[in-house]
Amino acid sequence: MSNTPMAANPLTRAVLEIDEYASGLGWDQPARLFALVDTARLRVQEPGLAAQLGLENEQETIGLTPVEQDEIPAGKPLDEFLGTIAWPDSVVGCALTVERLMLPPSAEASVPEGLSGKKLTKWVAAHPDRQEVRMTVGVLRDGTRDSALRLREKDAPKEVLTGADLVPGLAEALSSTFAD
Repeated sequence: MSNTPMAANPLTRAVLEIDEYASGLGWDQPARLFALVDTARLRVQEPGLAAQLGLENEQETIGLTPVEQDEIPAGKPLDEFLGTIAWPDSVVGCALTVERLMLPPSAEASVPEGLSGKKLTKWVAAHPDRQEVRMTVGVLRDGTRDSALRLREKDAPKEVLTGADLVPGLAEALSSTFAD
């Protein structure tokens, strides 16, 4: 994608490309899952798909191409869904983009005792300090991971935070889709 900044490594670039794609769709979107494939290998092994994705004239020889997967089933918890995934060898990594509400650490002390599940979700949604965030997390088979976080109130490419350990639980869940 043309507005994706050059990043230090292919996984970071792929995560930022997915974040940009999700941003173009707007907010209040369902979670989206992506296979990450080696771009050079894709051009050689699947030239038709590479052409369909606009990759046939790419100059870069090192990179990852995100390929969006079928829609995640509505009503199925994300962790259960991820537990059903098995990737073919041609997939070198995967990524997920998902929107959530989050609270600042200062709000943790005010969480009422005994809330769980739907009640906790409802309480967070009503909290005045809640923030909507889009998390895009990518992992590779070798354990490499990266993330991008975009706050709805600061919805601009220059405001996207990146880092390997921003969403460790989600990164771990994605990594488990490559476990034998």
